[in-house]
Amino acid sequence: MAQNRDPSPFLFILLFLILGAGGGYWFFLRQPPSSPGENLETGNRASTPAQPTVESNRVPQFVKPTSVPGGTVIRIDGSTSMVTLNQTLKKGFEGQFSDTTVVTQANGSDKGIQGVLIGQLDVAAVSRPLSSQEMEEGLMAFAVARDQIAIAVSNSNPLSAGLTAQQVKDIFQGKITNWSEVGGSNRQIRVINRPTVSGTRQTFQELALQGENFGTTPNITTLDRDATTPMLQALGEDGIGYATADQIVSQSTVRALAIDGVLPGFSSYPYTRDLYYVYKSPPNESVKAFLGYVESMN
Repeated sequence: MAQNRDPSPFLFILLFLILGAGGGYWFFLRQPPSSPGENLETGNRASTPAQPTVESNRVPQFVKPTSVPGGTVIRIDGSTSMVTLNQTLKKGFEGQFSDTTVVTQANGSDKGIQGVLIGQLDVAAVSRPLSSQEMEEGLMAFAVARDQIAIAVSNSNPLSAGLTAQQVKDIFQGKITNWSEVGGSNRQIRVINRPTVSGTRQTFQELALQGENFGTTPNITTLDRDATTPMLQALGEDGIGYATADQIVSQSTVRALAIDGVLPGFSSYPYTRDLYYVYKSPPNESVKAFLGYVESMN
């Protein structure tokens, strides 16, 4: 059975150096602002995050290639949360090894996994752990980075405080349906959920709902496509949704809510996850080359 490995700490630093100028947000590096009146955590930054519970390492150690054959094509598809990471590694790999191509798409974690299983893709970019069944099918998960899932509302939403973890759970299960129940205005909460193929949705379900089901009340709608921008555009004054923190803090019209007084960017923020590259064992030469390049950052 394939096992996961912890993401390289050096990759965290490299991503910071590469993405910082472009506005990329990696929770263990950013210094989030405090909002007046909120009891926000001020100590123990996430620059040295606690390791998540993952299984013992049985993923092979990949070696950075000294050369890669011209014409090599590496096909990656998967989580929308990993778009920036994929593009950064694509640029670095293609820049170091001439006449190579890294093709990246973002159609959701599940579609990426299915593509690897049927041989249409080399690597799936996945924002959730593999299931036991997926590992039994020969898939292996290579942890490459760590981020956080932010709860998003529009800047026009009159809610002035954050939410508790219990309130988040109750909102997304349809038990709290009016903003006045959490300190906001007397207005129905419009919940915008991600589609079932979304790895972010599956991880959020485990972290925020403790594995329980999302609600089915009329105020909860599910997107047809796993895309963050349309969700953020649809929030308005009464909407709420979730996405990787990188996709929230870079926007000027939406904001992330503090959960139990903690904003994304702190080690105690509750919705924290690993991001993975998934491949079929045994890996082909293209996968070995690409993951060897990533592994060399350790």
